[in-house]
Amino acid sequence: MNVFRVLSVVLVLCLGLQAVPASAMESSQPAPDTSSGDPTYTIQNPPAYAMMGDLLVARPLLIAATAVGAVLFVVALPFAALGGNVKATGRALVVDPGRAAFVRCLGCTTEGTADQP
Repeated sequence: MNVFRVLSVVLVLCLGLQAVPASAMESSQPAPDTSSGDPTYTIQNPPAYAMMGDLLVARPLLIAATAVGAVLFVVALPFAALGGNVKATGRALVVDPGRAAFVRCLGCTTEGTADQP
């Protein structure tokens, strides 16, 4: 087959796929309710690509942020003690990134519990 014919067939197929309306992907039914009904817990059902991205990108970065935050907390501890905000500094630098790295479900955007202060 001629190279020109192959390129033209590929071009026609690509343009044909772009002509498919994007609204065909949308469902006419509303999304199911994934909440548990308990105000303390919310259940999320993340897609597989969100789980993979969370596992390969977000979790290692959050674990690194927790480790760097712990080092920065030790460095900032004398200044935080003088200012009287040791608890807030520890929460911002260590607890919040650690909670996001280790408590939240894989692929979820929120922690999953409502006990956040």
